[in-house]
Amino acid sequence: MKTPPITDLTDRSREIFRRVVEGYIRSGQPVGSKTLASAAGLDLSPASIRSVLADLEQLGLLAAPHTSAGRMPTEIGLRLFVDGMMQVAEPTAMERAAIERQLSEPGPVEAALEATSAVLSDLSACAGVVMVPQREPKLSQFSLVPISSTRALAVLVGEDGAVENRIVELPGGFRPGALEEASNYISMQLAGRTLAEAAHLMKADIASGQSALDQASQDLVERGLAVWSEDAAQRPVLIVRGQANLLDESTLDDIERVRSLLDDLENKQSVADLLEHARKAQSTRIFIGSENRLFALSGSSVIAAPYRDREGRVIGVVGVIGPTRLNYARVVPMVDFTAQSLGKLIG
Repeated sequence: MKTPPITDLTDRSREIFRRVVEGYIRSGQPVGSKTLASAAGLDLSPASIRSVLADLEQLGLLAAPHTSAGRMPTEIGLRLFVDGMMQVAEPTAMERAAIERQLSEPGPVEAALEATSAVLSDLSACAGVVMVPQREPKLSQFSLVPISSTRALAVLVGEDGAVENRIVELPGGFRPGALEEASNYISMQLAGRTLAEAAHLMKADIASGQSALDQASQDLVERGLAVWSEDAAQRPVLIVRGQANLLDESTLDDIERVRSLLDDLENKQSVADLLEHARKAQSTRIFIGSENRLFALSGSSVIAAPYRDREGRVIGVVGVIGPTRLNYARVVPMVDFTAQSLGKLIG
């Protein structure tokens, strides 16, 4: 059913609809006419309210669960509320400080992304998700440091000062000086280039016989490149934290829905594919229930926002996954603030 325009509703209908949605989001329970009649500022009898509720149900905006005389918003109703009636609230000073504190911790970018996902999960009471950017930083130095007769530590230094280490297995009987020669050669080729650019140049150089390296040093160069290339291919595209937040009292009454939701979250590539839609957006995107095929069965909502580098290029997506009754007015600006903060850190 198509969402009716907000202008189709009378002032009275809009006000009752808003109160039902806000009451449902707050409690997770259907809202009845007696509850609405007793609320301040609504000078209507329960009978008049029931008549309006019936009209809203006829429009497909509300539904009446068989176990209750109260009403709750449908997915169509939630979409109408989010697009036309919701008044967002800015993140509190405490929420902003909590997000910024996680992003200011020293360490690799992946650690900051994981911490951001966790704090967003805690603040929203949902599952926090962050799509890891496919970064290709420019590099400045590479070193192979022997740690045993068969292993060396490969140290890669970026132009931004970031340092990463990996273990490289060494061939038997290698010449000690070959480590230093390979390190100097790789550092010379890496300067100002991404790893992919340097690898392409070095492979062509070695293949043409112009590298001035002996066979032992060439072997070390190729081993060093191999360990970094393999590592990059295996890095996760998505970080998910706080799945336990999704198991509230309402979900425990529907075990199949819980199982479906957790299965969806385990399929990280599918979640990443969903978040790809948010990469193309100019601002925060909201997917409610069956609007996204992945979470159609579990009835979950996704709020996601792209984050950008200093040149304005989208490099990743951050967001939350929660029940359709999540507090959109509070969570949407929280996700948006997190995306902006991530952009400042990574850009």
